[in-house]
Amino acid sequence: MKVTRIALGCGNFGGIGSAPELFGQGTQPDEAFRIMDAAWDLGLITFDTADAYGGGRSEHTIGAWLRTKSASMRSQLTIVSKTFNPVAAGEDRGLARPRILRQIETSLRRLGVERIAVYMAHDFDPDVPQAETLVAFDELVRAGKIGCTGASNFSAEQLAEALEVAELEGLSRYEVVQNEYHLLAQGDRETVFTVCRERDVAYQAFGPLAGGWLTGKYRRDAAPPPGSRMTLRPGPYERFRDVRVYAAVDAFCAAAAERGASPAALALAWLLADDDVASIVIGPTNVSHLGAVAEALELKLGADEVEELAAVFR
Repeated sequence: MKVTRIALGCGNFGGIGSAPELFGQGTQPDEAFRIMDAAWDLGLITFDTADAYGGGRSEHTIGAWLRTKSASMRSQLTIVSKTFNPVAAGEDRGLARPRILRQIETSLRRLGVERIAVYMAHDFDPDVPQAETLVAFDELVRAGKIGCTGASNFSAEQLAEALEVAELEGLSRYEVVQNEYHLLAQGDRETVFTVCRERDVAYQAFGPLAGGWLTGKYRRDAAPPPGSRMTLRPGPYERFRDVRVYAAVDAFCAAAAERGASPAALALAWLLADDDVASIVIGPTNVSHLGAVAEALELKLGADEVEELAAVFR
């Protein structure tokens, strides 16, 4: 895999992640094109998407952008896509073999490519044996339709089981796990990280800014800014509405100010300083948000600083 330390998350293109009620909203094509151009100029050559992001609109937008580029440029891009969630309200979901083999074809068509570098299980499916899912992914690897496979939103136990099944059955295994990991969600450090170290699996962190909480824009006794995640899709972040979180974010913002950095850049730099994190997925909603990426790449943190910042949120 040719994956940069920072990947461009495209979950906002044409929607807000995989939420059917928000399909058609989010970042529209013109702004998405500007974001992809700016990200490419920064050296981000990995774009992360999923078949259900925006109900297929994310993959479609990436494919439209790719058609405006040269063959040489297209060949340099690493595309990561995922499947599990329904692509429209009322449609099926899951990781059954027939569904995976069907969904990869729709993703390839929308993206306008013959091969996806990394194709992931977007969530664990308790209703389908892992062996069945891995057989389907193995078929796609052997057919040359995907380069390798990975898992997203898997626990340490689920990942370990998948790796064991793949080894016993001689199947392509998960080479990367992509989970939520940031200063406000450090749980994987004592669980999934251990499996990744022992089995040489790359760890990719998504949601590095915790839906905007680590930028300091959500304040006590103040309404969330219009258009923010806490107004569009607050569900995944409601758990952060806590006096302790507000206090920790205040302390974190003060630490960023002491370094002459933005809170967003410091949150990204904290992840980049962690050798256990192979890469992170950032999801800007406009070009200006990429400024924090450029800033973070210049911000170097020592081991003591990494631990001190982590402790603020424990």
